[in-house]
Amino acid sequence: MKIVTLLGSAKKKGNTATVLGWTEDELRALGHEVERVELANANISGCMGCAKCRKHPDEIACVQNDDANVILGKMIAADAVLFASPLYFWSFTAQMKLLIDRTYALVANYLQPNQISLMQDKRIGLIATGGSTYEDNAEAMFTTFDRLAGFLMVEKAGELYAQCQSHPSRVPADVEEKAKELARSLTA
Repeated sequence: MKIVTLLGSAKKKGNTATVLGWTEDELRALGHEVERVELANANISGCMGCAKCRKHPDEIACVQNDDANVILGKMIAADAVLFASPLYFWSFTAQMKLLIDRTYALVANYLQPNQISLMQDKRIGLIATGGSTYEDNAEAMFTTFDRLAGFLMVEKAGELYAQCQSHPSRVPADVEEKAKELARSLTA
């Protein structure tokens, strides 16, 4: 399988990157092709809500010419996409949210019988890291991800919330195995 991973953290060696790296290593060990996209290095503008993309629902027809269109193309070409983001104020980072908003260009006729998605039937997964417990903290992010999966008409193939302290060296020991389990569920 071809898997695109999306790192939504600005920290290339932080907790989220560490957990994502373990997942990517397992994916490669299982024989899959993995490409990481570091969203902090991408030039992504916010969705303008102009709906001009709706005129050509069979392609990425966003009028903005930035890195989002390239990344969306990689997502469409992949068999699976793994989103990875630290928890910022109960949700995704701004870098990740910009890209999620731009997925608007991938779907037409939302909630209609003839809804279509350029990502239909692909598999997606989520890695989220945060300094506090899941409860009263991460639920909104995971609800958003569930709704994104429905919008994109994809199969949610796994998710992982890792409660981490401030430094990757303090990531709980069991998280590496959970990251490997996520890799296996993403490709099952």
